Amino acid sequence: MNEIQPLRQWAIGVALCLTLSHSPLGISSAYAESVPLEQALAQQLNTVEPHRLPIAEFYQLHKDQPAWQTAEAVESLVAALNSLENDGLVPEDYHADSLLGEFQRSQVSDDDAQASFDIKATQSLLLALDHLERGKVNPRDVEPNWEAPRPERGYSLRRVVHAVEDRSIDNAIALARPSSAEYQQLRDALKQHYQLANLGSAPYLAARDESLRPGDEADDVSVLRQRLALWGDADVSVADSSAYPLIGVQSAPNRRNFDASLEAAVKRFQRRHLLQEDGVVGDQTRLALNTSVSTRIDQLRVNLERARWIGPMQSAEPQVWVDIAGYRMHYVRPNGQHWDARVVVGSPRRETPIIHSTISHLTINPSWTIPPTIMREDVLPRVRADIDYLAQQNIQVISLSGEPLVAEEIDWQHPGGVMLRQVAGAGNPLGRVVVRFPNDDMIYLHDTPARGLFQRDRRALSSGCVRVEGVAELAQMLLQDTGSRYQMSTLLSGGSDLNVRLTQRIPVALHYLTAWPNAQGEVEFRPDIYRRDATLLAALQRPV
Repeated sequence: MNEIQPLRQWAIGVALCLTLSHSPLGISSAYAESVPLEQALAQQLNTVEPHRLPIAEFYQLHKDQPAWQTAEAVESLVAALNSLENDGLVPEDYHADSLLGEFQRSQVSDDDAQASFDIKATQSLLLALDHLERGKVNPRDVEPNWEAPRPERGYSLRRVVHAVEDRSIDNAIALARPSSAEYQQLRDALKQHYQLANLGSAPYLAARDESLRPGDEADDVSVLRQRLALWGDADVSVADSSAYPLIGVQSAPNRRNFDASLEAAVKRFQRRHLLQEDGVVGDQTRLALNTSVSTRIDQLRVNLERARWIGPMQSAEPQVWVDIAGYRMHYVRPNGQHWDARVVVGSPRRETPIIHSTISHLTINPSWTIPPTIMREDVLPRVRADIDYLAQQNIQVISLSGEPLVAEEIDWQHPGGVMLRQVAGAGNPLGRVVVRFPNDDMIYLHDTPARGLFQRDRRALSSGCVRVEGVAELAQMLLQDTGSRYQMSTLLSGGSDLNVRLTQRIPVALHYLTAWPNAQGEVEFRPDIYRRDATLLAALQRPV
């Protein structure tokens, strides 16, 4: 008999006793079941293709254990993924509609199937967090001028793992969700509009030869009340007295009467849609009232995505940013003070691009070198019709090297290498001040002699640059906030084309947002003046 055999039998007996001593059932079920699953998980993680999602790091922090092997865990994940609908994302992109069924099937299959499901569930969560924090769509895919890099992951993966372990997946989602007040207001508005979509519809307001005005009495006023009520303005609803003949409703206001309370409701609606707040329902107000709820839902989804793109930029202070579609400029000063101004932006034919840059210097009493597009499309036709136009507008003709040329000696049908420069003065389109920042589109913020344009409600009227109301005040704040000794009052009294560099650069961003909270905290719906929403919406709806 082999002498080693008794020793081997003794070792097996000791191991069996140790196993039985740690199992109330006499069998170590944890050892029998978990070790093979952990091994299967480790093997499959080794074969996972490199991805931007930190899947392997997730499991390292989770001590290399599976995370989604109970119905409770998977149900909490599915519920959290479904909540992303209020962020404008599609839960099905993260398999919210199929994860529970896949989990149940994996549980009656082998370890490989269970490990494969576990990794898929983790990938769904991490992809949702990535889209929620940085956006589902890469802005460069839909915005050719987008230059800013996509931000790196900012949430704590360790805290995500702890939330998963606590079955608090909502807390994990909250770690990645943008924290700005504007984002939350857009999210609340989307949730409200989903609720409005479930309430049914209202008749549409018919076109009229004359606007509907306060004091009018007509059937259209009743329809107007219904349209406003559809958009959540319950104060305009008036009970039908014929439906409640016994409870005194007959004393209620006339549904067909355009009274003062209805006028106030119309003005509130107009303010939220960048319309003239006159209480009169003309064509523009009627079209906005007749917009479908589904259209507004799409608009909110698109702008929640844009809010995810610009979230990290909003946190920078100080900063200047132009809300192109909202016709506003905002300056957050180093002390936290906010300064706002109305702006005129590019027309649909000459759009103001999205730009991320830093303000480098100011130009005081600028001359204006006319850009090639404006020269070709606007100025040359007038010069060809009447060469005196140049003198009337104080426009000089110069060579590409800056040498003055004689206008009468130029063949204006084929002018070749010439430039046109309008001298500084009251009629110069740039006004008295230009705020400059490096960019490839030759865009800047500037003054204007046409100050009456700021009184318009919709101000997409420029050739691409941004005209700022009160830009001299902005310039003085930029000088003060960067420690400059210069005073605008002195600079403005000096010569032309004076460049004043800031001692430190101030971040500036020009963004396009067709739904955004206003100063009152109401979400404004703006016209899609550059027709950019449809492209982004299509990208958002594309499956992952």
